[in-house]
Amino acid sequence: MDKQQRKSPDNILVIKLGALGDFIQATGPMKAIRNHHKDARLTLLTTKPFVRIAEACGYFDDIIIDERPRFYEPQKWFALKKQLNNGHFTRVYDLQNNDRTSLYLKLFSPKPEWVGAAKGASHRNTSPHRTAGHAYDGHVQTLKLAGIQGVEIDTLDWATGEENHKGLKKPYVLFAAGSAPGRTEKRWPAQKYGVLASRIHDLGYQPVLIGTIAEIDVNHIIKKACPQALDLTAKTSLFDLVALGRNAAAAIGNDTGPMHLIAPTTCPCTVLFSRHSNPNRHAPKGINVNVIYREDLESLTPEDVLQAFSPRHDLAQTAKCSTISH
Repeated sequence: MDKQQRKSPDNILVIKLGALGDFIQATGPMKAIRNHHKDARLTLLTTKPFVRIAEACGYFDDIIIDERPRFYEPQKWFALKKQLNNGHFTRVYDLQNNDRTSLYLKLFSPKPEWVGAAKGASHRNTSPHRTAGHAYDGHVQTLKLAGIQGVEIDTLDWATGEENHKGLKKPYVLFAAGSAPGRTEKRWPAQKYGVLASRIHDLGYQPVLIGTIAEIDVNHIIKKACPQALDLTAKTSLFDLVALGRNAAAAIGNDTGPMHLIAPTTCPCTVLFSRHSNPNRHAPKGINVNVIYREDLESLTPEDVLQAFSPRHDLAQTAKCSTISH
């Protein structure tokens, strides 16, 4: 076969801009796209916070950083348009599916095949079921339109982080008692987490407190109520949380980013939701996720959460033996 007959590899663009939980749930569809286009060159359009995750997963050959230009920044719009068209993409998978990415379709000339919800897409998902549940489920529906089947939750095996933090003792249970700083209404009271941590410790588990510097006050309250807890506030990277999740007996937390990193690892997760967030759309994805919902989280007691506590069976036995020996 001569060079003229040899078909050039396809250039595929995947768009996913954020946020953390949505991005993690999109890695399963990203992996499916990679497997479907084994010989293609895959490029991801994303924002700066997710570049490290995109590089680590290994599904992409190139990454374009979207600076999300404002309407009054014509030079940035022109630069983005030029960059997108210079990619000579034959197909685009839109895993963001919002007004911004619908506008990005209009920047292409000529338009590539477009898999998503945007008007004018060649493979357009107009089903009302696309947004009825998780974004992940919507991606599964949409990718079927492009012939991609068998999408699975990504267990994040590629994420390597620190597993042996100073003071960490197995079996342990992760506590994610925070939330985004602007969404404190999604938090179960720290005092109740403190009571729960003490009860968990009495069962033979080490409570391990995780979160960013924004959770320092919340975790301080829990630590005061349960001095045996290990406080890893602001001491873990995103990938450290994944590594901790792989070896944890269980995890308990609010509707917050760290739970989205822990749940795919198959760690048994109990996630607390109130009326301020819809678990049907925003609960973490994983095979061992249990949601507790209350209109008002103030009404949820530590005993309620303890009843739902279901750690890994082998580690539960270890904890039981440890408690008896003491």
